[in-house]
Parts: sequence; structure tokens; C-alpha cells
Amino acid sequence: MASIPSTTQVGTHVILEDGVVLGERVTIGHNTTILKGTYIGDDVTIGHNCVLGIKPGGNQRMRNTASQADPLIIQAGTTIGHLASIYAGTRIGKNGFIGDHASIRENVLIDDTSVIGRAAIIELNTSIGKACTIQTQAYITGDTTLENNVFIGPDVSMANDKYMGTEPSTLTGPYIKTGAKVGHNASLLPNITIGSSSIVGAGSVVTKDVADAVTVAGVPAKQLKTP
Repeated sequence: MASIPSTTQVGTHVILEDGVVLGERVTIGHNTTILKGTYIGDDVTIGHNCVLGIKPGGNQRMRNTASQADPLIIQAGTTIGHLASIYAGTRIGKNGFIGDHASIRENVLIDDTSVIGRAAIIELNTSIGKACTIQTQAYITGDTTLENNVFIGPDVSMANDKYMGTEPSTLTGPYIKTGAKVGHNASLLPNITIGSSSIVGAGSVVTKDVADAVTVAGVPAKQLKTP
């Protein structure tokens, strides 16, 4: 049976599977399902029609991560919007925010106070640091690292497969260092590094590493000259 403290507020048609652990003062919206083993910390708010703790699946052409998936952990003070889906094996830190329609795959780490925007997608095996902002409909590919205080604008897209499935390769997404900012609609190719405090202009296509504290823009992105 799920452990439900007396301070929990549960909407109608909520499903809590065996082994779910809820902290104090948790609020769960209508029609939400929390699957086996999920841990929810104190003062977490969960919207309507969410599914939390999903076990990974797929077919023979996809990576098998099901055996690696630990329980989903959502730490204290985090707010989850409506219609969000979050997989098992992921850990979300304290006082975060997950927007409506967001999808977060397995084996993802999202550190304290980070914001995941509306309908953003975070793929598997990704690490997101503290106080990051990922805006509406951004696509964070699998095997990506964001250090602390990174800003990702709306509709940014990333890739982790250099050969697009035509030959075997190690899947590696971008590595984005502390304080970097990526403007809306930018595209980041696999296995590139965006340097600390650098800026990627809106609509840019980044094909190579970007140094620290510079601004790049264009297709392909190039460093802008300073006056």
C-alpha cells in the first residue's frame, strides 16, 4: 500500500500504486497516476492528469534502460504542472518547477531550483544542474550535460547521434557549461561543448565547440567580433 500522510490533499480518480511514499503536505491533482516505488518529498504540488514513475520500454532497436531504472524521486518543494510525464530512475531536486505537458525520461538528474518549461522534453541519461532554465518546447537530447545556471530558450533542439543511426557510435549530447545561454530556435549538434558564460544567438546552428565567454551566431555559428 502507498503511504499517505493525513496532510496529503488528493484529487478525484487518483491512483497511488504499492510502495509510493508521500511526504507531508503533498497536493495531487485529479486523474493523476503515481506508479510503484515513487518517492515524493514534503510540500510537493502535482497537477492534474500526470503520470509519474513510468517504467521505460521500447523495442529491439532502442536502448534497453528498463533494468537500470531506480524509483522516481521528487524532492521537497517542487511543483509539477498538469499532464506531465516523468519516468522512473529520475531524480528531481528541491524547489524545482516542471511545466504543463513536460516529458522527462529515465535516468535524468535535475538539481535544485531548476525550471523545466511547458512541453519541454528531457531525454534519458541527462544531467541538469542547479538553477537552470529550460523554456517552452525545448528538446534536450539524451546523454546531455548542463552545468549550473544554464539558460535554454524556447524551441532549442539538440542531437546526440552524429551518424543518425546509419552506423554504430557512442551517443553523446552537448555539454553546456555554467552560465551559458542558448537563444530560441538554436540547434546544437552532438558532442559539442558550449563554454562557460557564452551566448548562442537565436536560430544558430552550432557545429563546433564554443569557447568560454564569447558570443556566437549564424549558420553555422561563428564567433562575433568584439568592437
